[in-house]
Amino acid sequence: LRQLGYGFRTKTDTEVLIAAWQEWGKACLSKLVGMFAFAIFDTQTCRLTCVRDAFGIKPFFYRIADGLFAFASDIFGIKAILNNKIELNWQRAYDYLVHGDYDSNEQTFCKDIQFLMPAHLLEIDLNTGKCLGIERWWKPEWQETNSASFEDAAYELRMRFLDNVRYHMRSDVAIGAAMSGGVDSSSIVCAMRHIEPDLQINTFSFIAEDQRISEEKWIDIVNTECLATAHKISCGRDDLLNDFQDLILTQGEPFGGTSIYAQYRVFKMAREAGITVTLDGQGADELLAGYFGYPGQRFQSLCETRGLLHSLAYLKRWSNWPGRSFTSGLMHVAAEYTNGSLYATLRKLYGQSSEPTWLDLDFAKSHDIQMRQPRYGRKDIEKASGRRVVAAMISAITNRGLPGLLRHGDRNSMRFSVESRVPFLTISLCEFLYTLPESYLISPEGETKSVFREAMKGIVPLNLLKRKDKIGFETPQDEWVADPRVVELLRNALRDDFGLINGIQVEKLLFNGFRGIKRPGEWVWRLLNILYWNRLVVCSDSNVV
Repeated sequence: LRQLGYGFRTKTDTEVLIAAWQEWGKACLSKLVGMFAFAIFDTQTCRLTCVRDAFGIKPFFYRIADGLFAFASDIFGIKAILNNKIELNWQRAYDYLVHGDYDSNEQTFCKDIQFLMPAHLLEIDLNTGKCLGIERWWKPEWQETNSASFEDAAYELRMRFLDNVRYHMRSDVAIGAAMSGGVDSSSIVCAMRHIEPDLQINTFSFIAEDQRISEEKWIDIVNTECLATAHKISCGRDDLLNDFQDLILTQGEPFGGTSIYAQYRVFKMAREAGITVTLDGQGADELLAGYFGYPGQRFQSLCETRGLLHSLAYLKRWSNWPGRSFTSGLMHVAAEYTNGSLYATLRKLYGQSSEPTWLDLDFAKSHDIQMRQPRYGRKDIEKASGRRVVAAMISAITNRGLPGLLRHGDRNSMRFSVESRVPFLTISLCEFLYTLPESYLISPEGETKSVFREAMKGIVPLNLLKRKDKIGFETPQDEWVADPRVVELLRNALRDDFGLINGIQVEKLLFNGFRGIKRPGEWVWRLLNILYWNRLVVCSDSNVV
């Protein structure tokens, strides 16, 4: 911009953004590195343009109804504009309670209040008050266009990742890192040390009391290797009960499970240590085919490029890793090849009915609730023959998956005035990774993030790069929600009028010790979460700021 003749009186990002918009308009968005959500008013055209960053790291809520356009960074802001009068979105309540689905499309849990989706912008003509439309300003391609060898791709990834971390380390204050002990967050800490040999690094970690899910061993390895100052927190059900209401209000809307509480405590600890900027590993799984390696989509890709026998052999090798089985792999494959009634039958066999006994079916039908599994991104995935994994990851960064994780991190960090940065999530890195062969992301043996593990050799301890398990900020959720005090909280909440839930049937399930319920911890948490959220947010006459 300086080369184009622009002068700057400050060094603030806002002044640069205004100049960039004046020069390039919407085309400036792909040049921005980092996280943002903003509204910019053009006084000449009288247009208001609302924009959200490529991955939705920062939130943007809006409402267009009754001749009013309102927008804010959370639901409470819009609730205040509406004099605290908001209504529940029953479809999203069903999606969450029955399928655990949230933050996967533009609908929020509040009627007529919507998300601006990641990498989208919205324009309002203030002369007429009309919405001129919503458009997606960036979407990665799924085609394989990079012909680099595995070794060259790993080297290129190494350089790009280090550049990303270097960018995100720019700060006027001391910085730290939220570290779970996994490959992603550990790589960030090790990269920080590699870039700045003398930097004081503070790490913040949740340590599970249950040794079966504790990551402390791996956390200690990284802290020792990087000479980092370690801060650790453990918490139990008493802590959760004490912070329960604040956690519900912090997240703003219902969310997945108690592991989000562990993250909440990590950011609280960072603030107490005086660290207000942290780096976090979110997004790596959706860029590098992490988690379990998208077995259904990878099987399908191999079927389309190498044939059925080759894909079955791959699935057998994939199943040899911890936490996997050939049977679970086949279920993932079945989910990719089936839909409709057959898909619903498979869910029932796994104890996941779309019409559970505790659901008030009459209420659901009277409110036109679509009682089926949300299947976002299916059309794009079905088009991507031989590239099903990449297509699924593209869907995950916009629909179900990453948006929820980013919401958790943003709300938890901002609750304690900590700026949480995510170095993996840049357009350039994403576009580079999505053009690589799928076998670079998931090895023929089923190793996830294969090219990244190769790229980090010499920076991250080798034994950590060879890890085959994945835990993260995991809490003993089933044990926590089985506590009699938690069950009593649920019984108390069931006294509220929440038509979608059949309280008598829920009480029977509680009395029978959750018999017939798969993963009871998830089920109880969802009921508890949405009932108290409805009480504290939707039904309350007060506004929380």
